[in-house]
Formats: sequence, C-alpha cells, structure tokens
Amino acid sequence: MKITEVKTFVMRGVERNWLFVKVETNEGIHGWGEASLEFTTLTVQTAVEEMAGHLIGQDPTRIEHLWQTMFRHGFWRGGVVLNSAISGLDQALWDITGKAYGVPVYKLLGGACRDRIRLYAHGGWQTVEPLKELGFTGMKTGPDAENVRKAREIGGEEFALMVDNHGMSTPHEAHRRILDLESYDLLFFEEPCPPDNPDVLAPLAAARYRTPLATGERLFTRWGFRRVLENQWVSIIQPDICHAGGISEGRRIAAMAETYYVEVAPHNPYGPISTAACVHLCAAIPNFAILEYVYSNEPWRTEAQVEPLVVRDGHAELPTAPGLGVDLDEDVLRSRPYEPIPFGHRYADDGSVADI
Repeated sequence: MKITEVKTFVMRGVERNWLFVKVETNEGIHGWGEASLEFTTLTVQTAVEEMAGHLIGQDPTRIEHLWQTMFRHGFWRGGVVLNSAISGLDQALWDITGKAYGVPVYKLLGGACRDRIRLYAHGGWQTVEPLKELGFTGMKTGPDAENVRKAREIGGEEFALMVDNHGMSTPHEAHRRILDLESYDLLFFEEPCPPDNPDVLAPLAAARYRTPLATGERLFTRWGFRRVLENQWVSIIQPDICHAGGISEGRRIAAMAETYYVEVAPHNPYGPISTAACVHLCAAIPNFAILEYVYSNEPWRTEAQVEPLVVRDGHAELPTAPGLGVDLDEDVLRSRPYEPIPFGHRYADDGSVADI
C-alpha cells in the first residue's frame, strides 16, 4: 500500500475553523487527521501541503519512520505550525493503519486501559446544572473567585472544577490567584503563567498548594515537556494532539509523564477528528485523567461526521470500528468554508499589550 495524495479541508465550526487532513492510498483506504490552529489556519494548511512531499509514494503503515522523516528531514524543526502539520498527518496515518489491520487505533497502541473516557465541558456557574443534566461530572471555567465559589456551591463536592488561567499572570499574580481559590478543591489550575519560560513554574511548585498545577497546551513534542517533567513542576500535563506531534508523540509524552506519576489531561478544543484521536490515546495510556470536550460545537461536530463518536453521560465511548472510527462528510465540510477569525486582543489600563 502506498500513499497517493494528501488533501486538506477547512471547515468553519462554531467558534473556530477546523483544518482536516485526508491521506489517500492506492488501495482505496484513506485516513483522517486534524491540524486545527486558531488564527493561522491557512498557514498550517500550507505546511501540511508542503510536508505531503515526504509521504507520497510511501507505505502509510510505517508510521514511526514517516514521523521521523517529517520531523527531521525538513531541517527546521519545532514551532506550532510545523508540529501541527505533523500532528494532523500522523493521526491520518494511524487511521489508515487501523483500517488496514481491521482494528481500532487504541488496540494498535496496546489495547484499552479503561472502558470509557471521562470528559469535561466549559462554562460559568450558570452552566453547572445544565452540564450535570447532560451527565458531565466536571467543568472548566475562568479564574474569577466569585464565579468559582458559585460553581462549587451549585455543583457540590463531587462535581470536578478546573480553572484555566490562560497563561495570563506573572508568577506573583498566579500565586495570589491560586491562594484565592484554594478552598474550592479544584481538580487543577491550568497555565498559571505564559508558556515561554517554564522555569517560572518552579516557585509555584515549591509553594505546595492543595491545588494541582497543570500546563502543556502550548508545549510541543517530548522535548518541550522535558524540563517541566524532570523538575516535577506540575501534577497534570495537557498536550494537544493537534500540535504536540500527533498520536505518536502524545503516547511518548504520556510515557515520560508516567515515570513522574504525572497525569495527562489532553487539551482538545477543536473538531471531531481531534476528539477521536484523543479518545484513542486516552484509552491506551495508564495515566489519563480527564479529556476536554467542547459540547457547544454542535450541531456541526455531529453534522460533519458520517457516524458520530458516541458521547453519553459525560463520557466518550470507545469506538469499535477500525482506525479512528470516525469518517467525515466532505459535502458538509465544503458547505462551511473558512471564515477569518478576529485576533484576540487584550490591553492593560495604560494601553500596553497584555497576554491573552
């Protein structure tokens, strides 16, 4: 079996554009991947199309060989654009390989460690009850203390609360925010500080809060996670399977984390292929914690899938079909073409640039 063509599709979801990658073969088996990236969708699309030159004519089941080729033979390595392109193509190769051998991807990864995948959604205190009615057992929200207090009061002790700080604070500001939220028994406090210098997590880790720290959505490949894990600065890492290097690299990052007893809660705010890829990875790693799921992406998440991934009672069921278990309706993808998304801007009171 040989790869004959790589195609890309950009579909406007609800909050974002989704970038899907389709890899076709001479035996009629195709695979889907996702490389969605806010604000630079078309840049990643071009990177995928350029990187396809490494794959045409190759055996798609040589996943590791092709991953190494894409990562190392472009000479210039790293960064979110190139790693997102690799990630989408890698997912598609796993999809093809699962179909070729007639098994779900998680079986290729060693088999399922669990029977279903726990999901969390997003919202404020007003959405806690609706989410609980849908079966969700956890929610991620912003760092406003009053919002968190109300969410805990409504959700009760058994409802998991997570706070996303979005890397917007200095270490001192993050310290104060975490202390303000200590009494609400958070599952984790995400991205306390900007991702550029992970060493600033050291004093926060040394503070030994009751609240576990999490980071990683803007770290790429195992090399990006190395210092965070070796120094044991966080309790939970959040690799994004669309940016960190795909399923292949996600599995390696999870194995690194396991040696430090760090759990994995993948970042997953994108479309249906990202979610499917995450479900397979999460099924096969022992140190999985919980998976992000944007339920508000409906109806287009479901409409884009020929047979949608089954989500029931706040959990994703493990697919039984070969590969990723999800196929996309290309007519639906084309019916929702790319739309530019305004850049997010945030400024301090004096007009200077602040982190978003």
